[in-house]
Amino acid sequence: MLKKAAALFLVCASVVTWIACGSTSSHYVYAAIPQANQVIAYREDPNSGVLTPLPASPFTAGLGAQALALHPSKKFLYVANSGENTISLFTIASSRALTEVTPRTPTGGSTPMLLAMDAAGALLYVAEAGSNDISVFSINSGSGALSAVSGSPFPVGISPISMKLSPTADFLYVGGGAGSPGLIEIFSVTSGFLTAVGSASTDGISPYGLAIDPTGTYLYAANEGSNSIAEFTISGGSLTPIQGSPLGGSLTVPAALLIDPSGKFLYVVNNTSSGTLAAYTIDTGGALTVLSNSPFTVGANPYSLVADPGGKYLLVGTQGSSGQIHVFGLNESNGTLSSLAPYSTGNTATSIVVMQ
Repeated sequence: MLKKAAALFLVCASVVTWIACGSTSSHYVYAAIPQANQVIAYREDPNSGVLTPLPASPFTAGLGAQALALHPSKKFLYVANSGENTISLFTIASSRALTEVTPRTPTGGSTPMLLAMDAAGALLYVAEAGSNDISVFSINSGSGALSAVSGSPFPVGISPISMKLSPTADFLYVGGGAGSPGLIEIFSVTSGFLTAVGSASTDGISPYGLAIDPTGTYLYAANEGSNSIAEFTISGGSLTPIQGSPLGGSLTVPAALLIDPSGKFLYVVNNTSSGTLAAYTIDTGGALTVLSNSPFTVGANPYSLVADPGGKYLLVGTQGSSGQIHVFGLNESNGTLSSLAPYSTGNTATSIVVMQ
């Protein structure tokens, strides 16, 4: 099963009455298509939400282009090529077209599946499922070039299937474990050097999705293999289960998790042929309460999702129907989603990022 993805979108009040119009700054959406070894790119209309392919799209990446990371400078895009154990660096032109800088950077391990980057754009983290490790690279702010941090790659006691960096970038959380229980390994981060400091059980199977709220107070894990969400408080990097965790209910193969930018709502995709998106409020203390109108219909086999940085839109990547990106409007006051439009990607998009 193809894993991981994410993304976002913009829409207008003429379509969803609670969304304000009038923005003039375009967004740009990039999606990794591993089956085609490509990155596809769209211009996103800020008032209608329409996606228009860039003239030069798609862009050729490496074998099995699996995961994306966008540099905060908006100058560089990184692609994890799972089939050849490399990272592609693309420069981003003023037209938002991509140009690859060669040669590609070897990861030092095998089967890179996930990428994470700190908010400053100083370090890139690469989770490698084939060699059970995390490679870490420092990023040259001028050229985007990658240099391996001393000691990289760092071994992980599990095969990594999810990864999340804390908002302050001082802890890295790595989920794994196909059996029961699933585990989250915890690493402290010092200038990119990783030190294992503990672990936590998700009391479930296969934690494919991880999410941390904007304040860095709560962490959630989607137990895909046991249809539940593990809930934790974070203190000094360590994880403590919230009373009642893990949360079950109307979850079927929960995969990716997302917390909206306000930190008020959590969304989880149910990766089934009749795919849905479940929604929850995050209560005081971090416990989750399902929204009364949840779940929302998405499309066959949704797996990944991302929020617009402005918090008004969600973009969901699906695996059915040859792959789609489905755009939703997000009501910021009550968390309700409104379906806007699906866009075909030709093949499954395993990772999606948006440039604002």
